[in-house]
Amino acid sequence: MTESTRFAIELLLFAAVGTALGLGALLFGKLLRPKNPGGLKGEIYECGEPPIGPAWVQFDLRFYVVALVFVVFDVEIALLYPWAVVYRDCIARGLGPSAFWAMVFFLGLISIGFLYLWRFGYLDWVRAGPCLPKNCKDKSAEDGDH
Repeated sequence: MTESTRFAIELLLFAAVGTALGLGALLFGKLLRPKNPGGLKGEIYECGEPPIGPAWVQFDLRFYVVALVFVVFDVEIALLYPWAVVYRDCIARGLGPSAFWAMVFFLGLISIGFLYLWRFGYLDWVRAGPCLPKNCKDKSAEDGDH
């Protein structure tokens, strides 16, 4: 048996055992859990408090934006650390400048995205609303300039 055939068999065996364990756990849970729907089971649960208002409310998109920005910068740090660990080996093999400029390019793209979010106010928790005639005063009228 060749090395590549042995590796393929081990890989398939690993995938089969992982799939079997996952499906087995799901089947085991389905067989053991009680099946008594209805009553309070259909109610919305909010940390033990009785629900107030409808369950389908529109979330503020700022929560989503903050979560996405966190994920982006978390992934950036997760990619920066292994790069820093391997960078010394890249220098030893003569690939130091290309590895350095690749990371500078990556950090530049992330910085451009950050500056875009900052410039257009996506990082501000409370944004200024639109200036409508009934709730905004004309600055020139306040200053006496007509």
